[in-house]
Amino acid sequence: MSGMNFLDLMVRQGNMENPPRTPIVPGFECSGLVEMLGEGVENFQVGEGVMAVMCYGAWAELACVPVENVFPLPPGMSFTDGAAFPVSFLTAYLLLFDIGRLREGMSVLVHSAGGGVGQAVAQLCATVPGVTLFGTASSSKHEAIRGSLLHLIDRNADYVTEVKKISPEGVDIVLDCLCGEHTAKGLSLLKPMGTCILYGSSNMVTGETKSFFSFAKSWWQVEKVNPLRLYEENKCLAGFQLLPLLTRPDGATRVRHTMARLTHLYIKGVIRPRIDSVWALEEVKEAMQRIHDRGNVGKILLEPEKAPIPLMASDSTDTSEACDEEGEEDESECKEREPFIH
Repeated sequence: MSGMNFLDLMVRQGNMENPPRTPIVPGFECSGLVEMLGEGVENFQVGEGVMAVMCYGAWAELACVPVENVFPLPPGMSFTDGAAFPVSFLTAYLLLFDIGRLREGMSVLVHSAGGGVGQAVAQLCATVPGVTLFGTASSSKHEAIRGSLLHLIDRNADYVTEVKKISPEGVDIVLDCLCGEHTAKGLSLLKPMGTCILYGSSNMVTGETKSFFSFAKSWWQVEKVNPLRLYEENKCLAGFQLLPLLTRPDGATRVRHTMARLTHLYIKGVIRPRIDSVWALEEVKEAMQRIHDRGNVGKILLEPEKAPIPLMASDSTDTSEACDEEGEEDESECKEREPFIH
């Protein structure tokens, strides 16, 4: 089983600074059984349940992964949770604790709070006493995620004003996956000694294909950071991307230590990935449309062994909604295609 991330959408549209050569197999995380061991591998056994994070290649029935990026499934973890776990929780943990230095009593603002990383951030913040968490999300998601955030703000609202109504001094950590004009807003919200961390640029994805206008607009709206101003205001601007860590020996070690902490929290029942939906590999177009439309709450997964739901002649191939496979009794009554929703 494989996870789908917003980064996959950016890869498909060519919005990567160093795009991979085609043809490629997309996907950055998966779970399953060990089929074969490479020479010298001793820590795993054939048939063992594992999860993995990688630089491409996860959307497949078989994936070849460097052993340092493979992790045993902890007791009680399903393949579904395993496929949704690595990227979101590794990203959230490293953002909060390694870069943001989250401690008791601090405050955090996270954008796209309804996504996989946003929900992981909410769960990890709950492990630290006294943390105040603000989150922005589409109003359509508020009912579904209201219980995971203390202060939920509409993504189209003036969130700077809304945050300062509650915390006039601002926040200690801003997690910015939007970029563009939001970078300047994030810096303005920081308390002294606060950190704004850029870990994405989803505002560049507006249409079905790569848009030079969206890219240029997002770049133009990023405030030109004045180093003098940063140290005069005692603020920090940082960046993070998980994939480059995987190719560095020191980075892989950091990822492995972080995953050990995260699996310990999972075993204790403190954290668990939130699953939006599961799709067949043949339904990747519809699954990607759902994440493109920002319709998911939690992670979207691809299941190689899942049979696709047949599309009727009258069905729209652009839809990400349809009949639930388990509840479908008469295919003639199925108007649209829908994933298996957990």
